[in-house]
Amino acid sequence: MIDKFVREITHYDGSQLSSLWAFRNFGIQGDSIISFRGSCDVQLSHMVDLADVRAGDSIYSEDMLHFIIEHFDMDLEKTVTRQRLLISIIKELLEEETSCRLIRRGDDLYQGSRKLSVSIATLSPVSTMIHTGINISSHNTPVPTVSISELGWPEDRSEELAAEICARYVAEINSIKMARCKVRGVD
Repeated sequence: MIDKFVREITHYDGSQLSSLWAFRNFGIQGDSIISFRGSCDVQLSHMVDLADVRAGDSIYSEDMLHFIIEHFDMDLEKTVTRQRLLISIIKELLEEETSCRLIRRGDDLYQGSRKLSVSIATLSPVSTMIHTGINISSHNTPVPTVSISELGWPEDRSEELAAEICARYVAEINSIKMARCKVRGVD
């Protein structure tokens, strides 16, 4: 699995959640986790979560740390499990490095009633994909939110946070694959 941080500010609008995005944009072929910083404004036409579409919800943040993951298998349930693993990694890391206490509800992170993240897992014609965004800014969001700087993580260290999240995710995925290769079948 390959990870990459894109240093150019990139606006996330939902169109990035499409098969082979990492290959088309960065020449990264195969399973990958790409992170970048930028705003987030997903219109209903690009929303994958139909519950949000039916509710007319909007997804907006002035500044987020984004992660786009692509796995080349077609098991959406496995990908939802991976999505929750990623969210758990983010929670664990932020709690280790700051004095914050976060709550995970499914694929979202909260501090009290204030939301830190957005996340979705979906299926493409050739792969499964995850998008997760973590608020760097909590200004002008459509719901009460909290930002990483409010939790105690300096905004100017966002790239460092992304790198550590990606490294931990890649290590977990590799460890899971190796765990399959050390056990014998049972009768």
